Amino acid sequence: MEKETQIFGIRAVIEAIQAGENIDKVFVQKGLKGELSHELESVLRKQRINFSYVPVEKLNKLTSKNHQGVVAQIAPITFWDIEELVTKVTESGKTPLFLLLDQLSDVRNFGAIIRTAECTGVDGIIIQKKGGAPVNGDTIKTSAGAVFKMPICKVDHIKDALFYMQASGIKVIAATEKTEDLLYDVSFTEPCAIIMGSEGKGINPSVLKLVDAKAKLPLLGEIGSLNVSVACGAFLYEALRQRR
Repeated sequence: MEKETQIFGIRAVIEAIQAGENIDKVFVQKGLKGELSHELESVLRKQRINFSYVPVEKLNKLTSKNHQGVVAQIAPITFWDIEELVTKVTESGKTPLFLLLDQLSDVRNFGAIIRTAECTGVDGIIIQKKGGAPVNGDTIKTSAGAVFKMPICKVDHIKDALFYMQASGIKVIAATEKTEDLLYDVSFTEPCAIIMGSEGKGINPSVLKLVDAKAKLPLLGEIGSLNVSVACGAFLYEALRQRR
């Protein structure tokens, strides 16, 4: 995490949130007590800001300053509103292509996916507010700066994005091994959004039930899955191939 993307100290973090600072995630020391810490937790929950309780050693690694048990990470980008983005893209006259990431957790995978998405003409990436990888220095570096060119939206739950896509006439396609259909057998030529799952669990089963189509990659070796950023690249380039 780069220093310019940090705020530390309980009062400083509370004031930053109340001032409308674009907070991506807050790390709170386990067992933190006191009136200010209760106020912080109340503000975090009210504003629906992603936070987690961590050991003090984690905070000490994030900063050597007097953090008072709290370090906040500021997003270096401004997140888009999903309704505004979808409307903008659909009204542009092009065939929309979106990417939904269901709690992807590794920042380097996230950065690599953003880079590939920018190169393949993806119109925007939608992530969940909680449980996913943050946009931080590692994300920026791995994306080779593409994070500043790619619209990214945050939603309370990935289902919210899925339902909105479907209501907007955009087909939602899940990248999952839980199907017999290969990605070459699925059409990506109409407006569509591709969902990629997390590194360990894949797409949440409750989300998988709601998609319009499922597709998988052919795997000829003994290993049963690919790195998610590699798999995402294969899906996006198949979509690009079909659309040319």
